[in-house]
Amino acid sequence: MSTPPKTVLHATDEEAEAIREAVRNADPATLAPRRAKADMGHVAGLVKLLSDEAVSGPIYDLPRPITTDSLTRWVAEAQAQALAGEGLLFVTLDEAGEVAGYSRITVWPERSSAELAGAMRADLQSRGQGGSGAAHTFGWMFETLGVRLIGLTAATDNVRSARLIEAAGFTPMGEREVTRPDGSKRRSYCWELTREAWERRHRL
Repeated sequence: MSTPPKTVLHATDEEAEAIREAVRNADPATLAPRRAKADMGHVAGLVKLLSDEAVSGPIYDLPRPITTDSLTRWVAEAQAQALAGEGLLFVTLDEAGEVAGYSRITVWPERSSAELAGAMRADLQSRGQGGSGAAHTFGWMFETLGVRLIGLTAATDNVRSARLIEAAGFTPMGEREVTRPDGSKRRSYCWELTREAWERRHRL
């Protein structure tokens, strides 16, 4: 269960519908090479990726336990969200065609807001590319999907993600309690970034 940003924006009906249409028509190839919308053919690769606690442990909204059945349902739910214009689940493929990462974008069109979660395979982490890749994704969400606000959350002990998020220009919004799919709770830090602040930062 994803959690919308603390700040509540109110989109017009026209803006909300434009966001939904942008989500429905989103082309992962415009985000990065070797990106694809997740489908049932990726389930086994996602199970392998997310069974590594070093990859999935810090992420609050993944189904638990990580099994073929739970991730089959997760991918099916993501496909339904995409058709509704309310979410996207992308996989990143390595040169061998194996699932090396994923990005999940949850969208609240009526609030012109979105949340991003994702992870890369453990052997691809800490290579100094996470910051630039995340920054590109944030810009893509603002420009391609048309949202005006992005929210992120991270576990209170996830120092690496916190540094990346704040380096990208996100504003700390304190702590919040998030609900995992199994109903359990987790305290998390949260951040927000507006499209206006993003554009101002990248005009400098």
